[in-house]
Amino acid sequence: MAVNAKKITVYVLVVFALYVIITDPAKAASYVQIGFEGISDAAKAIGDFMTWVANGAK
Repeated sequence: MAVNAKKITVYVLVVFALYVIITDPAKAASYVQIGFEGISDAAKAIGDFMTWVANGAK
């Protein structure tokens, strides 16, 4: 039962992503850019934290 629900959820997400890409490529590109900016900001925050720890947490 849980496996079927997971497969259905993945299928629905893939169909939705394809729909957005086909109907409005500019908006889809904007979503991808927002996602990469979020990942970049998270990586920078982790790097800043690790630098702070390496410097003795001062």
